[in-house]
Amino acid sequence: MLMRTDPFREFDRLAQQFFGSQAPGTWSRPTPMPMDAYRHGDEYVVSFDLPGISPDAIELDVERNVLTVKAERRPLELGDDVEVQVAERPLGAFSRQLFLGDTLDADNIQANYEAGVLTLKIPVAEQAKPRKISITATDSGDRKEINA
Repeated sequence: MLMRTDPFREFDRLAQQFFGSQAPGTWSRPTPMPMDAYRHGDEYVVSFDLPGISPDAIELDVERNVLTVKAERRPLELGDDVEVQVAERPLGAFSRQLFLGDTLDADNIQANYEAGVLTLKIPVAEQAKPRKISITATDSGDRKEINA
């Protein structure tokens, strides 16, 4: 099972509504990146939206069943003769943590980055997959093996 937690997400949303955008140079916690997650057969698929972030600015780490995705959107190198008219896209570090249940195989995660979307495929651990169990029945002295 895949679990996520972000106890301060609602607080951040309310603070941004009340105070507006933060001033440059002020401290804030990393902004979570939007994601979708679903199970497809024997694997979980998780997609993160990371538009405008180069692949070398993305880090993936797994430690003690915690998957951490970190990304950094860096400012564009525009030159001295450029005057910026609008700058609404957030810059800086973004991170997201997912707690991977014991039923997932954290050693075999596959990652692909295409068109600004990071897609992870996390397989279900072999011991967590459904399996058939043989039943031995004993009727009137005869032993029969039944596959359930």
